[in-house]
Amino acid sequence: MVTLAEIEAAQRRIAGYAIRTPLQPSPVLSRHVSAPVYLKLESRQTTGSFKLRGATNAILALDQEARSRGLVTASTGNHGRAVAHAAKALGARVTICLSALVPRNKVEAIRNLGADVRIVGRSQDDAMDEVERLVRAEGMCFVPPFDDADIIAGQGTLGLEVIHDLPQATMVLVPLSGGGLAAGVAAAIKGRCPTVKVIGLSMERGAAMAASLVAGAPIEVQEVETLADSLGGGIGLGNRHTFSMCKELLDDVILLSETEIAAGIRHAATIEGEVIEGAGAVGIAALLAGKIRPGGPTVVIVSGGNIDPAAHRQIVETTEVGVMP
Repeated sequence: MVTLAEIEAAQRRIAGYAIRTPLQPSPVLSRHVSAPVYLKLESRQTTGSFKLRGATNAILALDQEARSRGLVTASTGNHGRAVAHAAKALGARVTICLSALVPRNKVEAIRNLGADVRIVGRSQDDAMDEVERLVRAEGMCFVPPFDDADIIAGQGTLGLEVIHDLPQATMVLVPLSGGGLAAGVAAAIKGRCPTVKVIGLSMERGAAMAASLVAGAPIEVQEVETLADSLGGGIGLGNRHTFSMCKELLDDVILLSETEIAAGIRHAATIEGEVIEGAGAVGIAALLAGKIRPGGPTVVIVSGGNIDPAAHRQIVETTEVGVMP
C-alpha cells in the first residue's frame, strides 16, 4: 500500500512542476442530485490531464544515471504526454510506445514535445511489448503508466488538494483505468478522512480493473474503441500495487455506457463551459444517469480534457443534454 506519507512527500517533490487545479462548484448538477457537487478540473492541468503528477514524481525519483539512459513508457495517450513533458523539462531523452487505438490528437501532442513515438499493435499490452524490448536491448529506463508506487503517490496529490479544499466532502468520484489515479486518490482521501466514500467509474466496454475486481484477481480484457479511450488498457496479470489498493480502498465501481459518457461530455461543454474527454466525463455521466445518489458534498474528478476537437464538436452537436440549467 502506498502511504499517506509517501503522497505528502510527492506533493512536496512536484511543487513547481504540476499546477494546483481548481475545485469548481456545479450549481446545475447540485440541483439535479439535491446535494452540493464540485468539479475537480484536472483537465486544466499543464498537459491537460492528471497524469503529469505521477509522471513527474516518478521521473524526479530517478537518479541522473537512470535518466541518462533514456526514458520509455507505454500509454493510452495522457501518460505519454505527461512523461514527454516532464522528460523535456529535465533534459531526458524519451520514447513513448502507443497502440493504434490512441487518438491522433494525443499522438501529435506527444510528438510536439520532442518524444520518439512508436505505434505498436492495437492494445496497450502490444505497446508494452515494445517497451520491454527497448529496456532489454537499449537499457532504457521504464516509467510505468500506473502500477508503480511513485506514480500512485504522484496521482494521490490530487486527493490531498480535494480534502484540503473541501474537508466536508462525503463522496469522491474518480475515473478508473489501471488504477493509479483511483488508488492514489483513495489512499490520500481515506488517509485524511476515512469515512469519505471513493467510487471508481469506468466504461462498460473493456474496463479491465472493474472486471478484475469482480473476478478477484487481475485478468485480461479485450481493449476496444470507446469514448473513454484513456480508461482503456489492461492492468497487468502481475499487477503489484493498484489491484490490491483498489480492492481495499474503493467503496464501489460504476460502469457507464457510451451514450451516458457522451451526455457527460456534452453537459460539461454546454452547461459547465468545460471541454473534457470521455474519461474525464464519467463522473458527470454517473450523476446525470442517476447511477449515483450522493448524500452530501460530492467531488467529481474531471481527469482530462485532451479530446480531438472534431470528435468533441460532433458529440456536442448530436448528443442530448441530460439536465438543463
